[in-house]
Amino acid sequence: MRPFSRCLGRQTSLEGIASRAKTPKVSQSKPQLKKSSSGESPKLPVQPQGTKHLAMSAESNYQSWTKNGLIQKVKELEAELRNRPAPEPKPVPEIQPENEEGDEAKKTKPKGKRKMDPSKYSTRFIALKLAYLGKNYGGFEFQAMANAPSIEEELWNALTKACLIFPEDERIVDFDCCEYSKCGRTDKGVSAFGQVIGLRVRSNRPLPKEQRRLSEAGEAMVVDEKLGENAEEEPVEDTPPFDDIKDELQYPRLLNRVLPPDIRILAWCPSPPPDFSARFSCRERQYRYFFTQPAFTPEPSARGARNGWLDIEAMREAAKRYEGEHDFRNFCKIDPGKQITNFVRTIYEAEIEEVKDVSSALPYVSGSTYVPAGGLPSDGTVYPKVYSFNVRGSAFLWHQIRHMVAVLFLAGQKLEAPDVVTTLLDVKANPCKPNYVMADEVPLVLWDCIFPGTDSTPVDPAAKKTDGLDWVYLADDPALSKPGPFGVMDGMWAYWRERKLDELLSNQLLQMVSTQRSKDPSRHVTRPEPSGKQANSVVVYEGGNGGRMGGRYVPLLQKVKLQSPEEQNERYAIRKGYTSSEDMRNQKGIGKRKADEAMDE
Repeated sequence: MRPFSRCLGRQTSLEGIASRAKTPKVSQSKPQLKKSSSGESPKLPVQPQGTKHLAMSAESNYQSWTKNGLIQKVKELEAELRNRPAPEPKPVPEIQPENEEGDEAKKTKPKGKRKMDPSKYSTRFIALKLAYLGKNYGGFEFQAMANAPSIEEELWNALTKACLIFPEDERIVDFDCCEYSKCGRTDKGVSAFGQVIGLRVRSNRPLPKEQRRLSEAGEAMVVDEKLGENAEEEPVEDTPPFDDIKDELQYPRLLNRVLPPDIRILAWCPSPPPDFSARFSCRERQYRYFFTQPAFTPEPSARGARNGWLDIEAMREAAKRYEGEHDFRNFCKIDPGKQITNFVRTIYEAEIEEVKDVSSALPYVSGSTYVPAGGLPSDGTVYPKVYSFNVRGSAFLWHQIRHMVAVLFLAGQKLEAPDVVTTLLDVKANPCKPNYVMADEVPLVLWDCIFPGTDSTPVDPAAKKTDGLDWVYLADDPALSKPGPFGVMDGMWAYWRERKLDELLSNQLLQMVSTQRSKDPSRHVTRPEPSGKQANSVVVYEGGNGGRMGGRYVPLLQKVKLQSPEEQNERYAIRKGYTSSEDMRNQKGIGKRKADEAMDE
């Protein structure tokens, strides 16, 4: 176990500098210091000249500050302005007696958060499994000056508030002090139920060296006293063994008490494998993309609804074509700044699955004017249904899942044939991606991240895997998982019920509006079926709450083509002042491990 002392540096606050600058000097005498037991005189900390200037210049860059840190800084500056002394010189106050001055200091000493000394605590490297609903966040990764908070910013605030990490300045988001790594960088609006991070945190395990020093010092004191009394020495009790789980800090509980209700720590791993990296050690990532059937409210027609319903079987056929090792350059967004050259990824499994027991009945969509032209099965099925696109793979490109889902929706709406997937995967015949819109981000969930265990036995990469990390789940301790004032399920139930009530009320309102109609038949208006351009206009579904009016549909292979990845990389490198894309990769040291295995969904 290692202490946090290496991560710390001396820091002088702006408020402290201002207070010392305003305090008049009453004596130039040096304080008398007592010698230590070793005979050495302790040294006073000396602040070199120019420290104030250095501190100010170091704090002048606010790009990586948290919002709470910026607000605190503004309050400090406002307080400094209010307390700034008047320009007229003030007389030197009289020197008060020592006892009175001490009493006054005790009365006026401001109360603040007591800071922990990190050198007194051991640390340990752990892994955390967390879940979050990403709709209200700007993504997982912290971005300076972002409009919406990030998941990492909330994690940083919770870790520093719980004193699990000790950065030099907790207002500045910088995970370098704790050996931090993350499995996936989910984008804005994307959720995760199995995100994993690795980091070094404060531990409850006593420091062995510190224990020995305190034990020796206490033993010497006891011996000296008892020898003076001609007493015998008493043996020192051995330190009881430390249990890595039962005696350790309850990390999920500590963090869940300070995290927002839509971010929860589900489990922690006490002993990750050596050289563990949440990003590079992960051998499988699982995603799910949820959608309804019908996808959006169908348009009534005497010939059957023309929009809204999806062909699930066509989507299943198209999804199976993703499986295997393919070049997915036509199913992702290119970031020339990373200069990625390898777009080959392996998909272990891709399927469309019905999600059971989550449907909310809306009987009107099963009416004769709303059902698709082929009708619906007469088996009493309740609509709308809920489905999910489940995909397993080792790694994914930027926005790869959302591009894959967008093409599946086109196949489900019969705007494209299922074999269009195979056509786009043929990068020799189609080296440039058609300019199509990717699917909405909110229904996407990073479902789970699978890591290898200590067993070195080779396994089939395509086989379904179980996580090899030894997770300690909240359910292992009923007090932390079951309903109760401190149980995570109690808070999650309240969060779910609030949104379930919103769904219930909107469901009842929609059903009521769908059945409202005048009893007088003469008031019923019958409109002619659309014809011409209006009949050829389609509503394209992209995963959101409704369809997008697209006019006449242009097939994928006839859309405008974007530049190839090689052309985009070359153009970006030259614009940045490099001679070529290869020159940029060489000078910046962009290797295969850093760029080509990026996980950016």
